Amino acid sequence: MDRFLFLTFDGLSRGAVYAAFALALVLIWRAARIVNFAQGAMAVATVYAGYSVTNATGSYWLGFVVAIVGGLVLGAAVERVVMRFVDHSSPLNGVVVALGLVLIIQGVLGMIYGNEFLPAPTAFSRDAFEVGGVALLSRYDIFVFASVGAVVVLLTLLFTRTPTGLRMRAAAFAPDVSRLLGVPVGGMLTLGWALAAAVGSLAGLLVIPTELGLHPTAMDVVFISAFTAAVLGGLDSPIGAVIGGLVVGLLLSYVSGYLGATVAPMAVLILLVVVLLGRPDGLFTRARTKARAA
Repeated sequence: MDRFLFLTFDGLSRGAVYAAFALALVLIWRAARIVNFAQGAMAVATVYAGYSVTNATGSYWLGFVVAIVGGLVLGAAVERVVMRFVDHSSPLNGVVVALGLVLIIQGVLGMIYGNEFLPAPTAFSRDAFEVGGVALLSRYDIFVFASVGAVVVLLTLLFTRTPTGLRMRAAAFAPDVSRLLGVPVGGMLTLGWALAAAVGSLAGLLVIPTELGLHPTAMDVVFISAFTAAVLGGLDSPIGAVIGGLVVGLLLSYVSGYLGATVAPMAVLILLVVVLLGRPDGLFTRARTKARAA
């Protein structure tokens, strides 16, 4: 029972990070109807920027802010300079360009910082509190939950309670009609990419210190887990992304704890295949669609 409790809390902590990264994928999908396969590489690039600032100034929080702001700038730049000129007549065009961005970003990071794993600082201690002899949550885990919870609340308010959020959704679903109604579709796309990259940067800041460390490919495996979470919850559902992230985190924790760490990636891939075959629109997207139809 003690082992089960430890694995559960560990899985929820990991799942919260996957949820944050899945939210970034959902944001891009809502803004541009594209799955951004370069999201992980972009996040790593901004975490490297924060790492450099932290090393130069000795301030973790200054580096944290620089990484988030860097995500906003990088996301807007990628949309303005690259993705805006992609022919979207075929969904594969955007995927190919995004994969090309992954190779370019990782190559540039490798040339600048090298290919060794660098230690990434954390804001709080990762030593877990013990309750009844069982190690549960640490201060860092609480920080992760609070950060992801704040992002979920802010994004929910953005998309459901603000004119900007409604314009972003309209620009994604019906760009031609939105232009006729005076919506600046190009600006909404740029904003969507910027917000998604900032959320991805936050996810990178939260997860990289818990892995092997900072590396140009540090987010590759995380991307697979987060993509599975986003597909599981539905690419148009922020709440679904959060729940999907927690489910994936628990799955990885239980499989690693009881069957071995080498089996965990296979479990995620199996879950992804099952979801794509059984409910490709995601659990929450389909439920919401049915509710609207009724």
